[in-house]
Amino acid sequence: MKNKKVLFEDWGLTDYKQAWDRQEEIFGATVKLKTELRNRSLAGDETDETILTPNYLIFCEHPHVYTLGKSGKPDHLLLDEQGLKEKQAVYYPINRGGDITYHGPGQIVSYPILDLDNFFTDIHLYLRTLEEAVILTMADYGLKGERYPGYTGVWLDADNNRARKICAMGVRCSRWVTMHGLAFNINTDLDYFKNIVPCGIDDKAVTSMQAELGHEVDINELKQILKHHISVLFGMEIIG
Repeated sequence: MKNKKVLFEDWGLTDYKQAWDRQEEIFGATVKLKTELRNRSLAGDETDETILTPNYLIFCEHPHVYTLGKSGKPDHLLLDEQGLKEKQAVYYPINRGGDITYHGPGQIVSYPILDLDNFFTDIHLYLRTLEEAVILTMADYGLKGERYPGYTGVWLDADNNRARKICAMGVRCSRWVTMHGLAFNINTDLDYFKNIVPCGIDDKAVTSMQAELGHEVDINELKQILKHHISVLFGMEIIG
């Protein structure tokens, strides 16, 4: 039995560490439940088939923060401790995939904590589906989002030397349960990207919806559009 219901939560502007700890709590509880159900099944014990693993789709924004994924290089952060203080930013090495990235106000961060056994067990398809949701959202604003061969995330002008990234992605997956997710630049202060080698790519620019459209975007409206595309592409039943 598969559970297509997904609890949606908008955490608003939330401290990164608090959001990370909350993610870990939900993620850990879901993995534990899956393990217990599987162990009961393998032992031949009767299991209550009404017990289903939950799914969450979380949106939020963070105060200025730089995060380094497992495959990243610490020297891709171009600020020392004093520089971080001057920028009112913090820095965390974390357990997602990918290199270094920036989160800050005006950027939608989405944390899908999904049991992919409820949808499809293919991490590459999972990433491509998240990318597609961003691409469709951009299209609703008249922008052409694209994939850049060899990299995750969403770009503009991916086929030429004007390539610039608008959405970064990095995920963790255990027993087909996901955490972390995507960071979509909406009204983001792009100057903060000058303090890192974004996602380890030193020869490409970073952009935002505001920079591309020439005006500030209603971030709450865009959240609704993005949520809609994610739900349709995954076949979710959004709760909340």
